[in-house]
Amino acid sequence: MPIKIGEVAALYRYPVKSMMGEGLDAAEVGWHGLEGDRRLAFRRANDRGGFPWLTASKLPELILFAPRRREPAASGDLPTHVRTPDGQELPLFGEELAAAVGRQHGTPVEMTHLNRGIFDEASISLIASATVREVARLASQPADVRRFRPNILLASTRSVPFEEDDWVGGVLSFGDRPDGAVVSITNFDERCAMVTFHPDSARPNPEVLKAIVRERGNKAGVYGAVARRGRVAVGQPVYFEPSVTARRP
Repeated sequence: MPIKIGEVAALYRYPVKSMMGEGLDAAEVGWHGLEGDRRLAFRRANDRGGFPWLTASKLPELILFAPRRREPAASGDLPTHVRTPDGQELPLFGEELAAAVGRQHGTPVEMTHLNRGIFDEASISLIASATVREVARLASQPADVRRFRPNILLASTRSVPFEEDDWVGGVLSFGDRPDGAVVSITNFDERCAMVTFHPDSARPNPEVLKAIVRERGNKAGVYGAVARRGRVAVGQPVYFEPSVTARRP
């Protein structure tokens, strides 16, 4: 029997991997996550390894680049331009943007579009607001959910830090209507250097990651896989079942 555990406090998507995210009031969730989430990434042209994507761990300033949609997109709900940290707006697939990022990184890069998304683990990431506050307290830093780059920020009724641990292996259902999304929670979110970068300056503060490693064995938040396509919206109630019962229609 599903039990209500809270509601959706905020929604985010990140059209270009490691670039600035955008807040949403609502989103359609398909088999590959939120529509338009992490469908694009810069590929390091000279990298022939298994993970060629340029991320903020290699170029922290990437989080200061902001995707924008200034005209109808060529494909799906994607940005068309990127605002650079110095205020320029450059075409997403233009040579000028790739050259600017490549100069900062030190090697050539090219923009890549993958319909199924470019994810580190699973296609949905979630964290509770109480967890964000607790990590901030442990690190003696202001609470800022943007450091964690989740898709879904959940305000739980219990408001217990790291409550997400109890969700792993279970299912979260969103909303009271049959068009709500269902997400199977598959594993913990093991954190990397991304949480150390201030979202407005890209300056690192190692105390944030140190606190997560010290207190939580490097885990904060969870990942999930879509079990039923549907809609997610800010303010929706969220229900939890402790075992996977959802099935694809």
